[in-house]
Amino acid sequence: MKTAATLSIALLFSAISLPTLGQNSSESNVSAPPSSVLREYDQAIDDIAERAMHSVVQIEVTGFGKPESSDDDQDQDTLQRQRVIGSGVIVDPDGYIVTNNHVVAGALRIRVIVAPTTVELVTWRTRLANSQHVYEAKLIGTNRYADLAVIKIEAHDLPAIALPEPFHVRLGQTVIAIGSPQGLDHTITKGIISAVGRQPELDRPMVYVQTDAPINPGNSGGPLIDRDGNLIGINTFIFSSGGGSEGLGFAVPEPVVRFVYYELKAHGFVPSVSIGAHAQAITPDLAAGLKLPQDQGVIFSDVDTGGPAAAAGLKAGDIVEAIDGVPIDSFPKYTAYLYVHKRGTLLHMEILRAGKPITLSVNAIDSLPMVDSLSDLTNPKKDLIPSLGVFVTDLNDLTAAALPGLRSKRGVVVAGVLSGEPATLTNLEIGDVVRSINGKPLTTSDELRQQLANFKPGDSVALEVERQSVLQYVAFEIE
Repeated sequence: MKTAATLSIALLFSAISLPTLGQNSSESNVSAPPSSVLREYDQAIDDIAERAMHSVVQIEVTGFGKPESSDDDQDQDTLQRQRVIGSGVIVDPDGYIVTNNHVVAGALRIRVIVAPTTVELVTWRTRLANSQHVYEAKLIGTNRYADLAVIKIEAHDLPAIALPEPFHVRLGQTVIAIGSPQGLDHTITKGIISAVGRQPELDRPMVYVQTDAPINPGNSGGPLIDRDGNLIGINTFIFSSGGGSEGLGFAVPEPVVRFVYYELKAHGFVPSVSIGAHAQAITPDLAAGLKLPQDQGVIFSDVDTGGPAAAAGLKAGDIVEAIDGVPIDSFPKYTAYLYVHKRGTLLHMEILRAGKPITLSVNAIDSLPMVDSLSDLTNPKKDLIPSLGVFVTDLNDLTAAALPGLRSKRGVVVAGVLSGEPATLTNLEIGDVVRSINGKPLTTSDELRQQLANFKPGDSVALEVERQSVLQYVAFEIE
């Protein structure tokens, strides 16, 4: 929908009388009507930006994170102490804030800063929005897949940006990005929507809203706002060859933000769901080879025996037409819809089988998430063992899922290693399962801590470790 300001811009050149060659310039100045189009446009942007920035905060995080390195051989699960500055947006007046997972990952301490901001510079009458407040924040939950997190501060009646149920974003529309690039809080930049439903990584079915509004490090977690002040998405990453903004910014779409926010607020995590079937995109070559009736869309390549999809009658070769009445015309759309599907409800699926339409109802079930990096499972506040320089977590179904071929049924998993810390002397590695210490079996990380507390400097320690399905000993001396 075009606003009045947009229409006025379109009429700008027809509303201004341009002098012709030979025309007296003084006469043209008299006859030219004063135009307020640019003033009206600026005022509209001013109002939206000022209203929205009251809900944007700066986030300071101290903790542990993966080092930024161009060395591809460096172990990216090695953690080091870091201080991170990012942005967040208040979505609930009672202090709930949405930001990026990568901003708060590995946090020992999270501080939220509501900083005063100059909104107008006038001689002797400079006006500030907000007063300075610094809050200690509590981490409510994170979701690595969507790169979103929810934190909370103890405050009430805060200005919040709503998460509206209807969502509409159009290519080319004006948007505003707000954040703290390079720590410069409440920086506002303007651009347009460059693309909708962008999928930067073909092997990762997460879609984004793309914008050319300048976004730099520190903008992460801040909002992308439309011309009406509605949330378009949460700014997440940029494509850049030099580290600065090159007009290729990406935001997590508001529907995903809304879904993840309510799941994290209610459960602290986003349950993974599965229907027990494996889908893939239809390509022209695949369509020609299988003589499919269409050369785009989504096809099921495999169905798990005994899974929900098989119980509903789904078969390999079925083509997805729609889910719950929503047309499914691409693989990203299929995965996105499955991701935000309301838990505990049936998926009503319209499929095409051998050219014939069929309707099925599939019961989606919770599934264990696959873990790309063990360090994502750690809580720095409780999982660090300083004497060894490692982060550990108990062996359970979740950690076992990240360690294919694991023999051990019990033990303590090394989930992260501090850079330059004692672990380099103990020769522990990411993924090691510590089964015993000096012959005493271990089941939990608390047991490992209790045993280590009994040693003094100079004592010898022998750990039985499973590493890549092989049992071996790691021996060292307590320092």
